[in-house]
Amino acid sequence: MTDDMTKITSGTLIAAEKVEGTNVYNHQGDKLGTVDDIMIDKVSGKAIYAIMSFGGFLGIGEKYHPLPWSTLRYDEAKGGYVVNLDKQMLEKAPTYGMNEDFSWTPDYGRSVDSYYRVPTYW
Repeated sequence: MTDDMTKITSGTLIAAEKVEGTNVYNHQGDKLGTVDDIMIDKVSGKAIYAIMSFGGFLGIGEKYHPLPWSTLRYDEAKGGYVVNLDKQMLEKAPTYGMNEDFSWTPDYGRSVDSYYRVPTYW
């Protein structure tokens, strides 16, 4: 048995470390971005948002897009997550810049949930 528990996955469980860098696709198979981070509720331990990088060229102009975790479905064949979104919807979605001094607030979370029409976590 290995001492590094992040290398072990079983069934539907996965280490957060392994989610980082996972591709996100739409239903048409277009790669939209990659998961850069996960926002986890401190109390319940549930993943609430996936932070996806999207846009830009060679990292210039790229933005973070928080996606409600409930909008992602893992596709084993793709080895990534699939969302029911297109690039135009993402371009209008709540974002923040990679180098921006950003502070997550409940109001911001509600705006993300509202945009994606999911029940609000907040």
